[in-house]
Amino acid sequence: MKILHICLTGIFTEGFTYQENLIVKYHRLAGYEVAVAASTVVRDSSGGTTEYSGEPSYTDSLGVRIHRLSTRFPSQIYRTLRRFAGLRDVLESSCPDIVFIHGCQFLDIDVIADYLSGREGVRVYVDNHADFNNSAKNYISKNILHKIIWKRCAKTIEPYAEKFYGVTPLRVDFLKDVYDVPAEKCELLVMGVDDDEAQKALAPEVRIHRRAEYGASDDDFVIVTGGKIDHNKPQVISLMKAVNETEDKSVKLIVFGSVSDELKQSFEQNLSGRVKHIGWRKSEEIYTDFAAADLVAFPGLHSVLWEQAVGMGKPCAFKRIKGFEHIDLGGNCVFFENDSEEEYTRVISLAKSNIASLKKAAEEKGMKAFSYKEIAKRAIE
Repeated sequence: MKILHICLTGIFTEGFTYQENLIVKYHRLAGYEVAVAASTVVRDSSGGTTEYSGEPSYTDSLGVRIHRLSTRFPSQIYRTLRRFAGLRDVLESSCPDIVFIHGCQFLDIDVIADYLSGREGVRVYVDNHADFNNSAKNYISKNILHKIIWKRCAKTIEPYAEKFYGVTPLRVDFLKDVYDVPAEKCELLVMGVDDDEAQKALAPEVRIHRRAEYGASDDDFVIVTGGKIDHNKPQVISLMKAVNETEDKSVKLIVFGSVSDELKQSFEQNLSGRVKHIGWRKSEEIYTDFAAADLVAFPGLHSVLWEQAVGMGKPCAFKRIKGFEHIDLGGNCVFFENDSEEEYTRVISLAKSNIASLKKAAEEKGMKAFSYKEIAKRAIE
């Protein structure tokens, strides 16, 4: 069976652990013939963006055929609205049995709809990563881009799509409320963890090695947090302060990721013997950092790292945000109810006091619920 993944809304970069990468990986490992249509924008080694400059079509190490499509004309409007050169050719040459569209927010979705017209045997699935926390934040974005342009894109592909997946409950609601997708076509398809990397990272020697690198003993209570630390996640600074000021000297905080210029001064002022910054981490390194943690904490906005931590079977502490309840499997996590240092201190103490029960629930439920091997299967059932 042939599967074509359309990754023209976001940034598809080989070697990363985003949802589109891992569903592609596990579809290929399941034995399917897999191809990807992606833009020429890719991530660089520090998480920024750059232009891909290699061959437009090539085969990766797994045997996935990657097609890099340039915008139809070199102007910002075509980048914003996502019109590409060559998508029809990729569809024709791939001749897919399944088309999996990662994000419906691109005008070239009408090229796919035109291709599908008269091809009743092709199964189509669409997912959505947009919600009101990461999109539709101003009048133009909400009322023009999403409620008119991207809604029209969703409605264009709707007659051909079997399912529209929101990757969080809030993003399922976004499909229904903003794009007017029928409720019976909408389902939750969670993001998750790369099973292969998780299994390697959870080897006992990895925990020992990583904690030694941090200067943490087995008796220390190690908290790991990270990601892009910028105006969207200033709560990390407050978490650092809370750890520095807690009376329990066994509590240590390890922070990974890039720090924006606007937060760098206050961030560096709160580094200490108990709060360490380990810099930008590669995808596989984040798995080992989580494996070394007693608690993984995210006091800011949602990122794909939430599901990754839960999928590794780690006890977690999350900022409580409506529409992201799917990470609560019953006993595997605790929540920050507000952004104060006092709240962070309270939750850390609560988690440490109950770490045995949190760990048990996390290990029993997390990896099963957030395995990308299983998610990739469910995506095309």
